Amino acid sequence: MSATVLGVIVAVALVFAPVGAPWMGAVVSVAVFLLSAVFALLRYRVWSYQLRTDSLLLQRGVLTRVSTVAPYVRIQHVDVRRGPTERAFGLATTVVYTAGSRGADVSIPGLTPERANDLQARLKSLAIAAEGEDAV
Repeated sequence: MSATVLGVIVAVALVFAPVGAPWMGAVVSVAVFLLSAVFALLRYRVWSYQLRTDSLLLQRGVLTRVSTVAPYVRIQHVDVRRGPTERAFGLATTVVYTAGSRGADVSIPGLTPERANDLQARLKSLAIAAEGEDAV
C-alpha cells in the first residue's frame, strides 16, 4: 500500500517536473506497482503460523526473517479484525494480545473469516487450559 502511494507521488512529480519526458511518470508508476505486487506475494508466501502444545509460533519476513513464539499462558485476549480491504477480498486477521510491553500483540493476516473465528476460539481455549479460567 505504501509503495503504491510512493509510486503515485513519484509519477506526479515526474509528470510535472521540468526535466525528463512526461511519460517517465507512467513508467515509474508501473514499475513501482509491479514491485509492490511481487513484494506482497512474497510476504504472503513466507507467512506461517503453527499451534504447538504450549505456544503459538509465527514465522514471517521477506528480507528479514522473524520467528515469534507466544506462549499460551501469556495470551490476554484474541481479536478478529476485518478492515475495508480485507472485507473487499473476503479476508480477516486474527490479533493475539500477549502480556508484555514491547510488541505485545501478534497478527495472523490473510485468513478467511471462518478460519479466523475458529483460530480465535482455539487460542482462547488453549490459553484457558494453560492458565485457568481467568486467562481470557
